Amino acid sequence: MFSVVFLLALLAFSVTGLPVEVRNSPITLPMTRRLAFSNVTDLLRHDEARLVAFGEYSTHGRRDADDSLFPVVPLSHANLGNAFTGYTVSVGIGNPLITYNLIVDSASAITWVGAGLPYLSRSGVDTREPVEVNYRYGSFKGTIFQDEFYFGVKKLSIPRLRIGVASTWEGVAVDGVLGIGPISSGIGALQNLPEQTIPTVTDRLVAQGSITRSVIGVFFQPVVSGIENLGELSFGGTNPERYLRPIIYTDVTTTAPSSRYWGINQRITYGNTEILAYTAGVVDSGCTFLYLAIDAYDRYQAATGGTVNPANGLLQISLEQYKQLRSLTFHIGDRNYYLIPNAQIWPRCLNYNINGGDNDIFLIVKALATPTGAGYDFVNGYVFLQRFYIAFDSGQGRVAFAKTKFTNADTN
Repeated sequence: MFSVVFLLALLAFSVTGLPVEVRNSPITLPMTRRLAFSNVTDLLRHDEARLVAFGEYSTHGRRDADDSLFPVVPLSHANLGNAFTGYTVSVGIGNPLITYNLIVDSASAITWVGAGLPYLSRSGVDTREPVEVNYRYGSFKGTIFQDEFYFGVKKLSIPRLRIGVASTWEGVAVDGVLGIGPISSGIGALQNLPEQTIPTVTDRLVAQGSITRSVIGVFFQPVVSGIENLGELSFGGTNPERYLRPIIYTDVTTTAPSSRYWGINQRITYGNTEILAYTAGVVDSGCTFLYLAIDAYDRYQAATGGTVNPANGLLQISLEQYKQLRSLTFHIGDRNYYLIPNAQIWPRCLNYNINGGDNDIFLIVKALATPTGAGYDFVNGYVFLQRFYIAFDSGQGRVAFAKTKFTNADTN
């Protein structure tokens, strides 16, 4: 048996020449999307706040919209998920068992509750460790408790999971956060031990033998008018039913500051034009748009002919320009991933949310405040991730991508 399994693994690797996933045994949870913004100002502010935390993003750089919309904020502040693409999962905690809806945050390793439903468990143990996370439009302070953590209705539990319990919070519209970021993204949360990290949900599942690998599979469904948009979160592997094989891994970048998060190296081309040279950046479900270094953004704008719409700061193109739009190619590892023309535009069913007309066409590429070479030269946000299946492997320090049935879909 061992020799057969080994041979299959060897064949899978040798055929592609790349690290591929051979087998899975994941714990899968459904995710529900929250459309939680009312205008483009909110949306851009939320993205901007997250960018501050990722790469010392300075609002003194170039802006495509009114600079007054983006007040300077401290580097320690981060955004709690995304105003547009917040995804929540339901988990149970404590005794009596209470079900909490937690926003999934790929840039944080801290899991906490108490912002919506109160924490009333009689089984929790107060460790007296103060914890604090500051977000751009919200924050929480509290204490680390150890308590029973359930997936589903007591189908699987993690005993004595260390979670934050909020004593004070601000600007958080859900019950708390489920952190799926690398463990390094939790550094600084423990106030008395700022260099110490807290084992994540994934770490604990591996430690207790519930899963064998520290892999989280993430599936998002693009926005489609009139259809409930769901996602899926898998611990311990990926769900092959959600993607078209193969799923290929690439190493997490060693370039700071991207290396602290789910950072990778990539190159981007538009047709035959190089938009972004091989460099480091971040894969993040919490940012809505695709962000590029200033010089790369300029090249993309020149190639597409888009002009900045003063009402929302997005590049706008005509129908004729849209018909001439070419795919953006993301060169990641030895594979190419294509963002087709339809995937490069804002969902037109949501144009009213961004001060646009029904037939207006807006591009989803935005500019960072720094040029290439900052160690943080792109953010592959939700608009990219909704077209591919993603896997985060903290055990081996790598990120995987695979095509889905939505990769080439005309949903926008």
